[in-house]
Order: sequence, then C-alpha cells, then structure tokens
Amino acid sequence: MKAIVDQEGCIACTLCVSVCPEVFGMNAEGKSQVIADPIPPDSVEQAREAAGSCPVSVISITD
Repeated sequence: MKAIVDQEGCIACTLCVSVCPEVFGMNAEGKSQVIADPIPPDSVEQAREAAGSCPVSVISITD
C-alpha cells in the first residue's frame, strides 16, 4: 500500500504525523510528506486513520 499527500492542499496541521509517525513527517516547507513507501504492513491501519482524520482530506491510501 502507498500513501499520497496532496502538497497543494496541505495546511500543515501535523495531525497525520501525530496519528502515524511511521508513515508521515513534515518537509522543509512545513507540509506533510510520506516518509515510508510502501506503508509498512503494521502501520496500514494507522495510515488509514491519519487519512480519515485529515481536516482537508488531502491524504489518500492506494494499493
């Protein structure tokens, strides 16, 4: 599985990093970025939770 963050829409709230630090981090511009590709199997549920919690819905999880 793979996580994707739409950089254009990210508001840098850091919620995804709080929910799933194994998959998400912050880049030099202060926006969320994927730091694990593919998503480690033991982090898939947390990554989905992070995507669902994103206040601007810019995170997607794909197969």
